Amino acid sequence: MQIQSPKGTRDILPSEVQIWQWVEETARSVFGTYGYQEIRTPIFESTDLFVRGVGDTTDIVEKEMYTFNDRGNRSVSLRPEGTASVVRAMLQNRLMDGASVLKFYYIGQMFRYDRPQAGRYREFWQVGIEAFGADSPAIDAEIIAAGHQFFSTLGIKDLTLHLNSIGDPACRPKYVEDLTAYAKAHLDELCGKCYARHERNPMRILDCKESGCRAVVANAPLLSNYLCDPCRENFDMVKCYLDGLEIDYHEDPYIVRGLDYYSRTAFEFTAGGLGAQNAIGGGGRYDYLAEEIGGASTPGIGFALGMDRIIIALDAQDVAVPTSAPVDVYLSVLGDAAMPIALKLAQDLRENGIKTDLEFKGRGLRAQMRTANKLNAQYVVMIGEDEINSAAATVRDMGSGDQQSVAFEQLPEVMREKIDR
Repeated sequence: MQIQSPKGTRDILPSEVQIWQWVEETARSVFGTYGYQEIRTPIFESTDLFVRGVGDTTDIVEKEMYTFNDRGNRSVSLRPEGTASVVRAMLQNRLMDGASVLKFYYIGQMFRYDRPQAGRYREFWQVGIEAFGADSPAIDAEIIAAGHQFFSTLGIKDLTLHLNSIGDPACRPKYVEDLTAYAKAHLDELCGKCYARHERNPMRILDCKESGCRAVVANAPLLSNYLCDPCRENFDMVKCYLDGLEIDYHEDPYIVRGLDYYSRTAFEFTAGGLGAQNAIGGGGRYDYLAEEIGGASTPGIGFALGMDRIIIALDAQDVAVPTSAPVDVYLSVLGDAAMPIALKLAQDLRENGIKTDLEFKGRGLRAQMRTANKLNAQYVVMIGEDEINSAAATVRDMGSGDQQSVAFEQLPEVMREKIDR
């Protein structure tokens, strides 16, 4: 029996990789203009990092983490999200020492034992940005602006920013108490998941997509009515800054995010053409996360998006994605005597930045031309007995069919000029 990839994973094949690389390069370019630097953290961490950071009552920690004991009997987990690891790295490496504000972005794989479905895998790629050291609502607005610019640069249309404040430890407990009491009065109307978490994590009921829960939530207490004055003033300033940046937003009281570490600002981006599962990224403020994992109090805010959701959105909206052929030049090798010359010419072309491939199987010219067509090569350079005798290659333009003879020593320069036209 042939071994298959594990359930919930997939191969990103060469025909797909270009769009992934383009999205990643766009992220690096856009976030770089905001002063964010790339950081890379381990794929696995101490399980306690996520239990304390993400929250022991979250679905992620309770049901979705890949957790195991290593040979030293230490409990480790594949990272289910990126923020906790970045905060841990910031604290462990004392990056805030002498710093005013730190800004990082990351691109990498995350893992959750979730039910696989369209655009949702157990191994998935995530892009995120994190800023530490400032509790100003201005940096909340900047993080949102960076996300907005990223999506706009990709060409994603019908973008909606959903914005909320989920309060802080001063005002949220009273809201959670009243929401829990409200949920208890409607237990028979809740889905199984929300029934199970109505006491331990009642705010997750607010973002449940089940129709019964949506009906219950429609009349639930609103967190906006419970905000303390500092949280309300902070939220007003975030909105004021977004107005100044001319970024439209929709105040959405049901945006609470799925992780326990969020406080105050919470937001989510949705895109048109994706149906009910239209969220493409989101984030919020987490001023207490550093303390939860044993560090000094450090304000922070972040934003993350799933690469698969972005790829789906680009496809659904027919966004034109820049692509290039895998090779510029295909060297047709006609006979054993041509191989050493072809290998040397191919190396010369590559050293001049020309993407080059060549024939290795000794097939006839017709078969080699079919391969060149499949590779979308712009030119075929033929090396056979006549070319060896004249020390000049035959160059065929695959678009026009025109051919010319080019001396071997001039080939890199001539091909560079042709490709640069």
